[in-house]
Amino acid sequence: MARPKTSAGDVLFQGGTGLFALFIVIVTVGIAFVLWGRSSLTIAKFGFGFWATDRWDPVSGNFGARTFIWGTLYSSFLALVISTPLALGIAIFLSELCPHRLRQPLAFLTELLAAIPSIVYGLWGIFVLVPAIRALEQALPDWLRATPFFSGPAVGVGMLSAAAVLAIMIVPFSSAVAREVLKAVPAAQREGAYALGATRWEATKIALYYTRVGIVGAVMLGLGRALGETMAVTMVIGNTPQVSASLLAPQYTMAAVIANEFAEATSPLHISALVEIGLVLFTVTLVVNAASRLLIWRMTRRPHERSIVAPLVPEEKSA
Repeated sequence: MARPKTSAGDVLFQGGTGLFALFIVIVTVGIAFVLWGRSSLTIAKFGFGFWATDRWDPVSGNFGARTFIWGTLYSSFLALVISTPLALGIAIFLSELCPHRLRQPLAFLTELLAAIPSIVYGLWGIFVLVPAIRALEQALPDWLRATPFFSGPAVGVGMLSAAAVLAIMIVPFSSAVAREVLKAVPAAQREGAYALGATRWEATKIALYYTRVGIVGAVMLGLGRALGETMAVTMVIGNTPQVSASLLAPQYTMAAVIANEFAEATSPLHISALVEIGLVLFTVTLVVNAASRLLIWRMTRRPHERSIVAPLVPEEKSA
C-alpha cells in the first residue's frame, strides 16, 4: 500500500500540535523543578523523614508532613466512597431511565454544581452541613461512639464533614464523564440485549460493562479533583494536625495547611516546609494519576473475557 503524500501543511500541522503537547510536559517539569528548588532547605535538613514525621512546630523549626498526607488521602478516599455510587446513579438515570423532557434540565443542573466556587461550598458546609453532621454525631448510640471510627467529641467539624463536602464537589465531574461515556454505547448493544430477552436492568449492566474503562476514568478524575481541593475542606475539617481513623476527629490536609500558613510564614525554613508540602501533594497527585492510568491500561489489555450477554443465551443441551 502506497504511503499518502505529505504536504507542507501536514508537516506544519503535526509540528504545531506536537509543540502544544510538549508545552504540557514543559509546564509539568517546570512546576516540579520550582517546587524542588524552593524546598531545598527542608529537603537537606529532614530528607525523607519529612514524609514520616508527625511534628509540625514552626517555632522550634521541626516540620513533618505525615499528618497532612494522611488527612489528604483519608478525606479523598472517603469522598470517593460516598460520591462514586451517587455519580454512577445520576449518570445511569440521565442516560438510561430519565424521561426525555427532563434529561437536559437535570443534566444542566448537575453540571452547574461544578461551576460553584469552592468558597461557596465551604460557606454552605459551615452553616448547613456542619450543624446537620453535629446533630447526627450526637444521635449516634454509645456502642458506636466507642469504636475507633466514631470516637471523639461531636463538634461537627472534622473528617466526616470534609469528606461530605468533597463528595458533593466531585459528583458533577464523575457523573458528567460517566454519562457521556454511557451515551457513547452503540444502540446495537442495548438492542441486542433486549432481543435476547434482557430486562432493562440487564441491558444497563451490559452498557456498564461495555464502558467500564471510561467509568474508571471518571472516578479517577473525581479523585484527582478531591486531592487538591483547598478552601471548602479548610473551612470544615477542623485544621488539627493529627493522625486519626475517627470520622469525628478534626484533622488537616496538605492544601489546607499551605492556604492557612503561607501568608504568615516568616522564617525561610517555614516557607521551605510549606513549599515541600506542595511538592509532596504534587507527587501524590502524579502517583495517583499514574496508578489510575495503569489500572485503565490493564483493563484494556486483559485477554478476551466472556461477554456478559452470554448468560442471556440459553445453552444447548447435548443429545
